[in-house]
Amino acid sequence: MTTPTIVLVGHGMVGQRFLESLADRGVTERARIVVLCEEPRPAYDRVQLTSYFSGKTPDDLSMVEAGFMEKHGIELYVGDAAESVDREARTVTARSGRVFAYDTLVLATGSYPFVPPVPGKDARGCFVYRTIEDLLAIEEYAKTATTGAVVGGGLLGLEAAGALKGLGLDTHVVEFAPRLMPVQVDEGGGAALLRTIERMGLTVHTGTGTQEVVTADGVVTGMKLSDGSELATDMVVFSAGVRPRDQLARDCGLTVGERGGIAVDERCRTSDPAVFAIGECALAVDGRVYGLVAPGYEMAQTAAAAIAGGAADDGFTGADMSTKLKLLGVDVASFGDAHGAAEGCLDVVYSDSRSGVYKKLVVSGEGVLLGGVLVGDAEQYGLLRPLTGTVPPVSPEQLVLPAGAGAPVALGPSALPDDAVICSCHNVTKHAIGQCESLAEVKKCTKAGTGCGSCVKVIEKLLPAPTDKGLCRCFSYNRSELYEIARTLRITSFAALLDSHGREEARGGEGCEVCKPTVGSILASLAPTIGLGGYILDGEQASLQDTNDHFLANMQRNGSYSVVPRIPGGEITPDKLIVIGEVARDFGLYTKITGGQRIDLFGARVDQLPAIWTRLVDAGFESGHAYGKALRTVKSCVGQTWCRYGVQDSVKMAIQLELRYRGLRAPHKLKSAVSGCARECAEAQSKDFGIIATANGWNLYVGGNGGATPRHADLLAQDLSDAELVRLIDRFLMFYIRTADRLERTSTWLERLEGGLDHLKDVVVHDSLGLCEELEALMAAHVADYQDEWAQTLDDPERLRRFVSFVNAPGAPDPSVRFVPERDQIKPDLTILTIGNLEGATSR
Repeated sequence: MTTPTIVLVGHGMVGQRFLESLADRGVTERARIVVLCEEPRPAYDRVQLTSYFSGKTPDDLSMVEAGFMEKHGIELYVGDAAESVDREARTVTARSGRVFAYDTLVLATGSYPFVPPVPGKDARGCFVYRTIEDLLAIEEYAKTATTGAVVGGGLLGLEAAGALKGLGLDTHVVEFAPRLMPVQVDEGGGAALLRTIERMGLTVHTGTGTQEVVTADGVVTGMKLSDGSELATDMVVFSAGVRPRDQLARDCGLTVGERGGIAVDERCRTSDPAVFAIGECALAVDGRVYGLVAPGYEMAQTAAAAIAGGAADDGFTGADMSTKLKLLGVDVASFGDAHGAAEGCLDVVYSDSRSGVYKKLVVSGEGVLLGGVLVGDAEQYGLLRPLTGTVPPVSPEQLVLPAGAGAPVALGPSALPDDAVICSCHNVTKHAIGQCESLAEVKKCTKAGTGCGSCVKVIEKLLPAPTDKGLCRCFSYNRSELYEIARTLRITSFAALLDSHGREEARGGEGCEVCKPTVGSILASLAPTIGLGGYILDGEQASLQDTNDHFLANMQRNGSYSVVPRIPGGEITPDKLIVIGEVARDFGLYTKITGGQRIDLFGARVDQLPAIWTRLVDAGFESGHAYGKALRTVKSCVGQTWCRYGVQDSVKMAIQLELRYRGLRAPHKLKSAVSGCARECAEAQSKDFGIIATANGWNLYVGGNGGATPRHADLLAQDLSDAELVRLIDRFLMFYIRTADRLERTSTWLERLEGGLDHLKDVVVHDSLGLCEELEALMAAHVADYQDEWAQTLDDPERLRRFVSFVNAPGAPDPSVRFVPERDQIKPDLTILTIGNLEGATSR
């Protein structure tokens, strides 16, 4: 039997969803799948496209799970678009010249950006906003521009405007309609959105169109608008809507709509039964071309079901056009009959122009919720959208009023019926989510929450709460709660905390391997505030520390230790370099320049540590805290002092920050970096807090992480002065230390934090909780109280007594710590266990 071939033309979000649906139905096991992808990379999240300017990489945006294509035997050809289709011969010819025969052809060619046919539209400095390549081009051109204009005030237009502003340009938005986002919001919502966006420094021109792009020598210099005004600008980004890419279908004779779009039936079949069309290129049976991802996903699943055979589903006859997104930091949502087109419908409106909040619900005369518009506060979207078409359990007035006005009722998930669709991207119901125990399980089993993400908060409320949130078997409180208890009650010992706030059965005990180092870290970070001595190895504190902290050094695999002196900002004098070299030579240590811009010395025995550090401290070095859950390094590039691209003194700032936060104990290690320009040579966006210089100051990024689970940091604030930057970092770090869980990096903490980046901004930038003065005071106490741990150790003979290999033989080195030569240095000589020939052993 001949293996059938399915050719997919286009590999965007909808195309990838189609492939996943085929795999779920077992089609990939019995058919050859060929994918022709026009772009130079596989499917990526176009919904989150603008997040590229917040630090995400193209790889971060990828929609293709690692190994997916190989696992299912799918042939993917990137950068090789389909050029023509021969329906009679059932072949597709690609740009490369390859010809693929098909039994079934699926067109997922998407859409293309509409560029108004105005003079100058093709000049240098004109761009569209559709692909990663578009963004890369915009980013590069913006480096030499000061002003940018976006043609189009819809979804993508406002995202493009946010991107230009983020790149440091004075930004204008030109929208032909009388309001912004005319498709999604009504006049009131548009007005609220306009006020908020203008307060951000963008200039908006509504009710006027682009008449001409003015050029000089083929380069953009300005725009002429239809109202007679002129606008000086260095670049123009067209984002005036999209059109279905149906040319391939037209050329091969498939039926297309009068205004574009490949005509399909409810099974997503075209006028040729062997050809399907899905996503933005398709004209559905209801006469609409859907530009949202959720309808595209439904089409993908419908087509996959039809191709797989078996029981037919309901097909695709239309879709929910509900939308929730964040534009320029403003929540905007619309659902159902947002414009009140139904006969006899009524509007319930709440508007607060001062705060930029606008809410409108559309209801029938009988009280049925028909739709709504939410601007500035879309918190209720996840619950209101599933209630569309029903009579809500409370009056619509209560659903739009803010807290404190008219005793509003907060609807919970219990108000939703089991068949309510919680995730419209993947059509997942409340009942399906209720079968899972965790958000990770929901995402894995149903894909809910992996699309636009607007449903995640509701999903979390539907999931069962963990039965015990305690830190360990000794404490029923979590880390952040124990931090508050210790801070508020000024508890200065682990024993006192355990006896007063531990579980009944744990009181009077010694604690466990989980709570002892956790409480030790809490007490160390609070030491200057609660009146505890700052030296972590004094008294009871010593018994709480991990092995590394116990000897102020990292233990290596053969029982030796590393020595890591602090080199703030990576700047070091020749004299100090010589000292490090002499110490390494005299003690026979292995030396390595690290990615953190410092020099690590490996192979020290525990009894050698004091002698090594005596020489380093005498030369002006301090502990680099490589052993502790504390600040490690603040990397830097050379900045404007040496680099011709630098715009600020990154080395000076890195040194200032490293010296300020040295020794700061935290739930996990902290890493930072300062880049002197947007070229980002210090890799600041992969750090817990990273700083990138701009012409106007500094941009602060937080929550980044390298390692096994990399995460690009999020932009917290931009164009900060030196003082503003330090103040925000103070607040950020102390809020993290105060609220994070045990061994939780800032990246994980930020993703777990309720409200995420927006909540963090509210707390540390806008002081919504009134904590900032306290957070700053905590950091000021740390800075004032800081002392180098190794200098303190060397000054106290009693403290030095612990640095021995054997307590009963203080002068004897550990004989098991041995080394062998390699590449003119040393490496551990590890004992390798071997198993010889065993009598009677049988090989298999």
